[in-house]
Amino acid sequence: MAAFGTERWLSELPNHAIFQKIRGKLDSDPFSNERGIAKNLTFCLGGDLFVWDDIDRVFYTTNLRQLNTDEGRGSGNHQSLLCINPPLFDLCQVLVSPTQHHVALIGQRGVSVLELPQRWGKRSEFEGGRSEVNCKTIPVAERFFTSSASVSLRQAAWYPSEADEPHLVLLTSDNAIRFYGLKSPQTPTKVLSVSQSEDDSASHRPVRSYAASLGEIAVAFDFGPISSPLRHSHGSKDQLVYPLYILYENGETYVSYTSQVNGLSLTKPAGPLPMYPAAEDNYGYDACAILCLPCVPSILVIATETGTLYHCVVLESEEEEEAGAVEKWIRGPGAVPALYVFECVELELTLKVATAEDEEPQELDFTCPIRLHRDPLCQHRYHCTHEAGVHSVGLIWVNKLQNFLRSGEEDKDSLQELAAEKRCIVEHILCTRPLQTSPGSGSSPLRGLANDSFEQHIRNILARSSTNPLVLKAGDKETSPPPPECLQLLSRATQVFREEYILKQDMAREELQRRVKLLTSQKNKQLDEMTLCREERKSLREAAERLADKYEDAKYRQETIMNRVKKVLGSLQSQLPILSNSEKEMKKELRTIGDQLKHLDNCIKQVNMKMEYQKRQVDKDVPADRTTVSLNAQQKKVVQDVLREQGQQIGDMMKQMKDIKSHFSF
Repeated sequence: MAAFGTERWLSELPNHAIFQKIRGKLDSDPFSNERGIAKNLTFCLGGDLFVWDDIDRVFYTTNLRQLNTDEGRGSGNHQSLLCINPPLFDLCQVLVSPTQHHVALIGQRGVSVLELPQRWGKRSEFEGGRSEVNCKTIPVAERFFTSSASVSLRQAAWYPSEADEPHLVLLTSDNAIRFYGLKSPQTPTKVLSVSQSEDDSASHRPVRSYAASLGEIAVAFDFGPISSPLRHSHGSKDQLVYPLYILYENGETYVSYTSQVNGLSLTKPAGPLPMYPAAEDNYGYDACAILCLPCVPSILVIATETGTLYHCVVLESEEEEEAGAVEKWIRGPGAVPALYVFECVELELTLKVATAEDEEPQELDFTCPIRLHRDPLCQHRYHCTHEAGVHSVGLIWVNKLQNFLRSGEEDKDSLQELAAEKRCIVEHILCTRPLQTSPGSGSSPLRGLANDSFEQHIRNILARSSTNPLVLKAGDKETSPPPPECLQLLSRATQVFREEYILKQDMAREELQRRVKLLTSQKNKQLDEMTLCREERKSLREAAERLADKYEDAKYRQETIMNRVKKVLGSLQSQLPILSNSEKEMKKELRTIGDQLKHLDNCIKQVNMKMEYQKRQVDKDVPADRTTVSLNAQQKKVVQDVLREQGQQIGDMMKQMKDIKSHFSF
């Protein structure tokens, strides 16, 4: 029962609301049955499944673990990640960054980077579990693809470093690899030319066509595990680098070393890497994909469009001295590793139909590009996706190879055991092309059109390749053309109006309706968010008012409690049998003031006694008949000064007495 519960999501996922919604849109799309390239529009991150809807330009995500619970079973709960600046081109691949914070939206005519929102809440959902979430979208190399209409994107990948700034690596059809950082997404940090011709004129269109006919066009690349540079190389031995393997259509492989120690640095591609044992056809001329498995030693997987896989072991070349002068000149001065082809695998792209004895077996020349994907759980396993389905390949001989390389050169038992080892295991997981069918109709002109400006996009749709000519002297009966020619001109004009005007206007109308639908959904989403913001602002304002009232109430209560505490502390302090320091100082100050009061009281008594004595003396000395005493001006002045000084002293003493009485409330 436990096993059944853990695998419940396998049965619930096909009928999930996400896939029902996508199936409904595909059924209503008139161009959904056309044959196109295989697309990789899904990925899984921490138990969350992400599915890209190319019609609405939106990511749908749901948690697979919730499908195993009774609550999540049949609920169809999912979140929609909306792009603020949705890409105008059709997507063919989505790719998660090594830091798992960004998702690259990759198409043949552009790249955009979607920044994943924050998670919080009980279930760790995006923005707490909101049904629709707006996500920041960063267009990468927008100006480059707009100005270079003939250049298409062959492959895009993230730089494998997790500690530094995220970089996108783009391989374009002009034989160049560009590195773009997210801080300046319109300007490449580095540009690596991968043209095999040393002449700069190889960037011209005629020379590129010759290079394409010879297979000298880079079609894929992949980063190897971080390592130290090879011996005889120009880089420092202490500096760790990522080897960048570049695959060309003619089957040749070059290597360049990259590092981000002091800014992004690149080395010139060296090669071609020698392949052993040598083959006349150089192991195919229609290579399309390359994958480096992160094991020791590194294993390169090279795929061709016919379904052939080559498993090559990357080892340091031991035959540099034996190589001829021509080979050394071709490969360059630096040391390059060698590729030892361990095995060749043929994939069954289509199921073979059983034939009768008298019938000849059918030969199916079906070819298609193949994409290689690492297995996140097993280093010795990878997967192949293509138009015909999905294959899974497991390399069971890697452990024996590692044991042989770790052993001595004379260990023949390990070599025989490795030679007798069973080859890789190939599983045909899914077949989407069981029988040969007739070729589908031509692709829609709406597909593959991708300009960064929507106005320019509509102009390209409405652009006419032919127009109706003006007929001179059409109104003159004598010089007008005969009726058959007029009928032919009318038929041609009708055809031109139908194909160059009405049809293209219908196509532009459909594109405008699609754009209006996207903008309407964005508008509705933003209106909903504005409504939520208004409600949150109103609730925050009400909460602020409530908090202000509570603050005033709390402040008043705090003051009341502080006064009560002061009174209680004062009463407690007064009841203590021992005086505090402040009380002792106050007692000392009061004693000092009491001594001063006694001194001042004695002074006042002395003054009063002197005043009474002087009064008696004056009364005794005054004769019965008052005689006038005449004083000169100098004597009057001296007497006035003495009286004024004594009056001032008496006033000061009276003032001190009043202050003392008021202070002690006498």
